[in-house]
Amino acid sequence: MSVLNKLKESLDEKNIKYISIYHSPAYTGQELAESVHISGKEIAKTVILKAGGGYMMAVLPASRKINFDYLEEQIAAKGCRLAEEDEIKNLFPDCEVGAMPPFGNIYDMPVYAASALSEDEEIVFNAGTHTDAIRMGYNDYIRLVDPHVINFSEPVN
Repeated sequence: MSVLNKLKESLDEKNIKYISIYHSPAYTGQELAESVHISGKEIAKTVILKAGGGYMMAVLPASRKINFDYLEEQIAAKGCRLAEEDEIKNLFPDCEVGAMPPFGNIYDMPVYAASALSEDEEIVFNAGTHTDAIRMGYNDYIRLVDPHVINFSEPVN
């Protein structure tokens, strides 16, 4: 079963309202925003990080970037870095690289959501491919995933 179908099944079981969006290929959060005609701040991009001995998922608006100093300070970890493409392939074998949904709970991975995501009632995110996305309520996402919500992002210059 595809990641998209797993997500839809899980959302349906929990009676969560969402919209499944099929769009032209988009490889960055900003491309996804353009493809579905919304602001980049509504796109929840998923970034995989290596911190200490494990991996973690950082979820933030596509219009923002990770401030590693803020992040390391708040999670009390030094040497936090972006995961390599090969690492990501192994962690998410059912997803196209760079199209992981922001559901670390599916992959037994801690999730850190940027507090800036809360500025919008809805978020849109990749659903395992570069052509599938889901739009759902931010509060529903928080309830389902229960991420650590912290301030670790800043505007892209």
